[in-house]
Amino acid sequence: MKYGKRLILRYSIAVIFAIVGIKIIYFIFSPLTFYSSYYSIYYLSPKLIGSTSFIINNIKLNFIQACTAASAYLLLVLLTLTTDIKLKKALKVIFAGSLLILIANLIRIDILIIALVKYSSNLFNTLHLFFWKVLSTIYVVILWVFLTKLFKIKEIPIYSDFKKVLNFYKKLKN
Repeated sequence: MKYGKRLILRYSIAVIFAIVGIKIIYFIFSPLTFYSSYYSIYYLSPKLIGSTSFIINNIKLNFIQACTAASAYLLLVLLTLTTDIKLKKALKVIFAGSLLILIANLIRIDILIIALVKYSSNLFNTLHLFFWKVLSTIYVVILWVFLTKLFKIKEIPIYSDFKKVLNFYKKLKN
């Protein structure tokens, strides 16, 4: 019965995080991503304008919430919460995964800024759509597989829980 209580707790937290977690992610990662991006392209001599914009070569770059890649962090947390692993390991998975998402996102932002400043807005738009529509999903899937190997996670999110609950009810029935 201990598993049942953990299951209910994990999925309750997952539902709550699915509803309010995006605000938490924006609160933590928007300033972290913006200022890290600013310093990572410091060699291009950006000029800060407030807490969400900077100018490079007379091009104003506005940092919007979508630049944070919050859905990637949210997906990581939800995958972790819907996997039956101990709290300490879950926190390690979320921390390591968030760090890797942040690093990949900073690289993406740097590439996009360089494409815009050094080349053209057409290249920026093409790369932006490619990153957004194609690479972002592939990256999160590969990241999750990597994290499951790194942390030796054998469970499959949702599916493993479903199988355990189904087996429990089959035993009750017999």
